[in-house]
Amino acid sequence: MNPIQKFLNKMERKFGRYTIPNLPFYIVVLYAIGFVLQVVAPNIAAMCYLNPYAVLHGQVWRLVTFLIVPPSDNLIFILFVLLFYYSICQSLERVWGSFRFNVYFFTGVIGTILGSLILYAITKNPYIFMGTYYLNMSLFLAFAASFPDMVVYFMMILPIKVKWLGVLDAIYLLIAFIQGDMGTRISIVVAMLNFILFFAGTKNYKKISPKEIRRKQTYRREVDHASTKAGQPRHRCAVCGRTEFDDPNLEFRYCSKCDGDYEYCQDHLFTHTHIKK
Repeated sequence: MNPIQKFLNKMERKFGRYTIPNLPFYIVVLYAIGFVLQVVAPNIAAMCYLNPYAVLHGQVWRLVTFLIVPPSDNLIFILFVLLFYYSICQSLERVWGSFRFNVYFFTGVIGTILGSLILYAITKNPYIFMGTYYLNMSLFLAFAASFPDMVVYFMMILPIKVKWLGVLDAIYLLIAFIQGDMGTRISIVVAMLNFILFFAGTKNYKKISPKEIRRKQTYRREVDHASTKAGQPRHRCAVCGRTEFDDPNLEFRYCSKCDGDYEYCQDHLFTHTHIKK
């Protein structure tokens, strides 16, 4: 097991009782409060942004209140964004578990705070204002990496796989990093630390070994052969027994840590007990 995975397991056993369950709901509620505040009291809302100069001069509440700054001030757009982000965050929490989702989100929060302080220390610019824009992008990248083949409807019309939207986000971030100033670059780096730790640091490189690739190919051939039989599902979760016939939107993956070809739905991929012979 990867050292970071071992560390997360150890931390969950020790601090799991402090997890905030249903964190996506609270994230969306905070954004809704921030949007209302922008409409009814814009002067107060302006004091919620993360400004390291103000923090160091006594306005310490900004270390928390920047979390309520919404990603938009347009009512129609904010409704769409909040529903969308609640959906993807809820999916991540369901698959990872509440503890790991908490760690991912708050790692991005802490990274954003540290990034703002580092930027101020370098530039001495008192007009640095940071929100959760890049943190939200890291959440979407995590969703795209976890559910690459899920289809969403862009503009409610055009079907597109999430992985391609993730690629577009990554390209946008790269261009912004290259063309942006120091503040933009630091903001991107610190906001992406959680994504790097979770998906690069915890990557199981066994999956790309020649032996594992051959096993996957053999398994896929057997599944394709079995699916030719009339009425037989192509995928079946080894825990709950659900198939694509039960819910066509279910994502299925097989587990490389189990001894044998065991496939799991998105709800049990990260929560099942590994089968060892």
